[in-house]
Amino acid sequence: MTSEPVHVVGGGLAGSEAAFALARAGVPVVLHEMRPHRMTPAHKGESLAELVCSNSFRSDDAETNAVGLLHAELRRAGSLVMAAADAHQVPAGAALAVDREGFSAAVTAALEAEPLVAIAREEIGCPPPDWTSVVLATGPLTSPDLSATILEATGEDALAFFDAIAPIVHRDTIDMEKAWFQSRYDKAGPGGDRAAYLNCPMTEEEYRAFVAALVAGEKTEFRDFERDTPYFEGCLPIEVMAERGPETLRFGPMKPVGLTNPRAPDRKPYAVVQLRQDNALGSLFNMVGFQTKLKHGEQTRIFRTIPGLERAEFARLGGIHRNTFLNAPKLLDGALRLKARPAWRFAGQVTGVEGYVESAAIGLLAGRFAAAERQGRAPSPPPSTTALGALLAHITGGHLSGGGTFQPMNCNFGLFPELPASAGRLKGEARKRALSARALADLDGWLGSRAAAE
Repeated sequence: MTSEPVHVVGGGLAGSEAAFALARAGVPVVLHEMRPHRMTPAHKGESLAELVCSNSFRSDDAETNAVGLLHAELRRAGSLVMAAADAHQVPAGAALAVDREGFSAAVTAALEAEPLVAIAREEIGCPPPDWTSVVLATGPLTSPDLSATILEATGEDALAFFDAIAPIVHRDTIDMEKAWFQSRYDKAGPGGDRAAYLNCPMTEEEYRAFVAALVAGEKTEFRDFERDTPYFEGCLPIEVMAERGPETLRFGPMKPVGLTNPRAPDRKPYAVVQLRQDNALGSLFNMVGFQTKLKHGEQTRIFRTIPGLERAEFARLGGIHRNTFLNAPKLLDGALRLKARPAWRFAGQVTGVEGYVESAAIGLLAGRFAAAERQGRAPSPPPSTTALGALLAHITGGHLSGGGTFQPMNCNFGLFPELPASAGRLKGEARKRALSARALADLDGWLGSRAAAE
């Protein structure tokens, strides 16, 4: 053990995971969280690891989905976020979704119970010079003062994108004479449920009218500093997708494939709106893929034209906020340290990963790297053949080999090194299964070597 603490700034998923990893390695940590003294445009409460957008951790399929593989790797690595997610999951088909309040409360309680973790409710505008090890995990909603400090230290302009929030509907206001429960292709999720989604079908005429309303609807006005900010392609507002063409939504969040309306089994819906359970009680459902920047009044009017949602009451309407992230491949080294100031590490979405589990993954790595340094060991990155290693490689240099502008990235098999020629010419799911099997085997080797070193 070492007596000098590591300071983790930011109590979101990445900061919580980093603090937990440090404490479990025997390193004291001070976790600084500015809420509730200073709130963000998206957070509503003061719990650690609050989920401000969807309640879904996405696919839990560890064999043929890269995000599901990342779930499996994090579980093996002792992730606090995954333990809390598993303990508070709600039905979501093949996805892992959570009761957001139960999840955040579990993460908060676990960190409050850690004897090596001190939680300081305060805003950090600039880490003091005597902090010899800092993990900055303030996320995409970093406070203005700290943002200015980071920009001064890096000499780089931060990139930015918008992240939109989907509406949440009260379950008892959905017309079950029109909607039905079914997961796409009846695929079971981690809880074994094959009917986790509520589906609202549309005819072609209804769909065309809905798309027209989205395009014509009154949108939120951006402030001057937000006007030139690009969207992240993986989280486009529903109306922006609609503007790209009348069929775009039918090949995106409203695709009708893998679903059969039991009231009209011989008549395939032209489009389908899906809602996913958002809390353990099953009283709230969020509109999948319906992140939006429509004004609140327009959301209520337009979304009530969806069959089954004519009398919908909304627990939360959609919103939008500005996110920022670093030009990480240029600014960070392979251990997530800021090259211009090696005492500072970065973790989470601010590094250029997108998604809850991706943010937690980088937090876990940052915590492990900081713990190794505190204990006099060199940080040991996971193999690039693992989901953890592939994400790390993307944000610390791997992206540059392809050229272009650095953009946030979800975990996907495109980030993984190819299989050796000896594996043969595998394609499709066979290739994904082989990549996943190799990843878990290599991860076990990495975890074993780390344990031996410790």
